[in-house]
Amino acid sequence: MAAPAHEDLSLGTWRRDPGTVVRRAVSVPAGDAASLTIIAESEVPGVATDWPLHSHPMHELVWVRRGTLTARIGNRIVTVPPGFGLWLPAGVVHGGRLTAAAELHDAFFAPDRTPVEFAGPTSIAVSSLLESLLSRLARTDLDAGARARTEAVVFDVLEPAERQFALELPGDSRIDPIAEALLANPSDDRGLLEWAAHLDLSDRTITRAFRAATGLSFAQWRQALRIHHALALLSEGADVGSVSERLGYAQPSTFIAAFRRVMKVTPGLLAPSFRA
Repeated sequence: MAAPAHEDLSLGTWRRDPGTVVRRAVSVPAGDAASLTIIAESEVPGVATDWPLHSHPMHELVWVRRGTLTARIGNRIVTVPPGFGLWLPAGVVHGGRLTAAAELHDAFFAPDRTPVEFAGPTSIAVSSLLESLLSRLARTDLDAGARARTEAVVFDVLEPAERQFALELPGDSRIDPIAEALLANPSDDRGLLEWAAHLDLSDRTITRAFRAATGLSFAQWRQALRIHHALALLSEGADVGSVSERLGYAQPSTFIAAFRRVMKVTPGLLAPSFRA
């Protein structure tokens, strides 16, 4: 079950790029939701876009091409890079942020007619087959038999990704100021001792609080957050050197090593997928 929304640590804390458009989400997609099991659609907003916290009465699968989507679900931030999607069960409150060049795709599933089930928000492997099937379902000329056969194959190939791109936000008032500062400026390089002095806490308290709230040490959490930012910057066409500098790494090789530890692939190898 998703954690409750944490009002003091919202997506708004994540620095918005100039020109970002804030849009109200539509709770029910276009199409005949009463008779269709899957309603698929796509759009290219053309600008960086934010959706405030909202929910849908249907399950939603969202994925992107040529960009990234960042979702906020309770105290979690989930990055959706190319090749992956995010499954959001009906009723889960979430907000989203889309990079400017991204092509946004989503599919809505009628809960009472969906035979697959996931425990909660889940990263999904969006293979070329799954993407083709969902694109086919976006057509308006399919007869009922063709639609039913296509939907059956969708349910056959819909499965969780091996990697889940979720980052737990602390939700602990003692260390939330650290998370807020890093969300606003991921290059902030203050260490444990500096934060301890600033917050009038011991470095041991900060370490224990991060472990208890997120399962990661402070250093691991900051590294994971920076990689989430890196995915968005790479999707916008930034090169590895400039991403490394903007995220506060002393040199590109350090950034590349950190990126590989989290993503299991180098940023140079992943970058072309953002432009596919």
